[in-house]
Amino acid sequence: MSGALERRLEALDEAAAIAGDRLDADAVTEAEDVVRRAGERLGHGLEATVVALAGPTGAGKSTLFNALAGRALVTEGVRRPTTSAATAAVWGSAGGGLLDWLDVPMRHSLDGDGPDGLVLLDLPDFDSVETSHRLEVDRLVRLVDLLIWVVDPQKYADAALHDRYLRRLAAHAGAMLVVLNQADRLGADVTRAAADLRRLIAADGLQGVPVVAASARTGEGVDALRAALAERVAGRKAALERLAADVTVAATRLSHAAGTGRAAGVGRGDLAGLTAALGSAAGVPAVEAAVQAAHRRRGALATGLPWLSWLRRLRPDPLKRLRLGDTPREDVKTSLPRPTAVQRGQVDAAVRLLAGDAARGLGDPWPALARRAVTAREAEVAERLDRAIAGAELKVTRPRWWTPVHWLQLALAALAATGVVWLVVLAALGYLQLDDVLPMPELGGVPAPTALLGGGLLVGALLALAARVANRFGARRRSRRARRALDARVAGVAEELVITPLRAELGAARALQDALARAGARPGS
Repeated sequence: MSGALERRLEALDEAAAIAGDRLDADAVTEAEDVVRRAGERLGHGLEATVVALAGPTGAGKSTLFNALAGRALVTEGVRRPTTSAATAAVWGSAGGGLLDWLDVPMRHSLDGDGPDGLVLLDLPDFDSVETSHRLEVDRLVRLVDLLIWVVDPQKYADAALHDRYLRRLAAHAGAMLVVLNQADRLGADVTRAAADLRRLIAADGLQGVPVVAASARTGEGVDALRAALAERVAGRKAALERLAADVTVAATRLSHAAGTGRAAGVGRGDLAGLTAALGSAAGVPAVEAAVQAAHRRRGALATGLPWLSWLRRLRPDPLKRLRLGDTPREDVKTSLPRPTAVQRGQVDAAVRLLAGDAARGLGDPWPALARRAVTAREAEVAERLDRAIAGAELKVTRPRWWTPVHWLQLALAALAATGVVWLVVLAALGYLQLDDVLPMPELGGVPAPTALLGGGLLVGALLALAARVANRFGARRRSRRARRALDARVAGVAEELVITPLRAELGAARALQDALARAGARPGS
């Protein structure tokens, strides 16, 4: 049984660590306190069983304590409160370190009339007019192994007992006894009063708690109570049962704070929507358009008419204008425009939609925790997206066919230039009336200079037009390839800054529920 309790304590400790600042602080603190107290109590061994007599003023706790001890260890009297501090009666050698832990300085070591290993405490009145007495009772009620509530015929239905203690300790029925003291004053009504007390206790959720009718003054029922204590002490299980109940209560309270259900998880549609929104804010469409425009420009320079190249070179390269090169460089800050208010709103909406859909199925507080997780690194998003764009492999490679077309255009331009020079020379010779000096060959009935000029220009223009059409197709293909690379980089940022924290939060919810189940939580209680 100790091994089972230790496993439950480990699970509760794990649950408290996961809950951390996620759940209600009081519930987390209670779980941590239970783990700590259980470790300390188990560290003192199970050889001793700590039993506390607790009850209201005038119930006769001290008289019953003396009766069980077989001698007058504490003062009995009519002055209230009689007991101002806890007093211990110890049978056997056990209990020294344990009483130090309980912080009970008043101790009496006894031999004989009592089970070996019993540590019996007489507590102050829980309804004492002295605040320190009530606080001492509350402290020790949380620590002892077995509670014996001592009540009298006049106060056994007192709300202070039932509301403040019994109902709150409903899970600790196995670590509790109730003594209806002063039974000698009831006469024949003792059976009816005991039955009524059992009814009230059952209404508090403490079904099955033994009720012993006794009279500390006459000794009636004291032997039965002593036998019940001897049985509990001999079993060496009272401490384990008390600690097990404490774990159940703490785990159940933490379970109520943690909620129930399973998360729907991150859907593909929401992830795609987030990637699209982040890509738009990061300037992916602008980079895609720049890749297309840069390919067309470079293609025109390589395969277009050389005569017009100098005009095209006056316009900057679209990619370089954005400070994007042909090779990825994450260390370079791009010149992309900052996201607009509309784009930022779209990102915020996509992030919150993703968190809400992923946490669907979980109760409070997980939807809010999911939103906190996806926005925790919001300040890093803009810079990381810019680095992702700068570090993307855009693959704006130069097609191989550009080179032969380029040389062909140069050759055609050279032919056209030859024709121009030839015509200029002929014009000069005609002006000097020396036009008969040079022969005038013909190509297909067309003078050679004219054929060279017209043919070079016409063929070059047709070739440039064909290359332009091909470059448009190539530009679109490269822009799509660049878009895939950019989307992958943006998705990587989304995965790191949004998805991973979100999945970790949802994983924490599941791990917490699993740990609480292993700790023995009763969510429906």
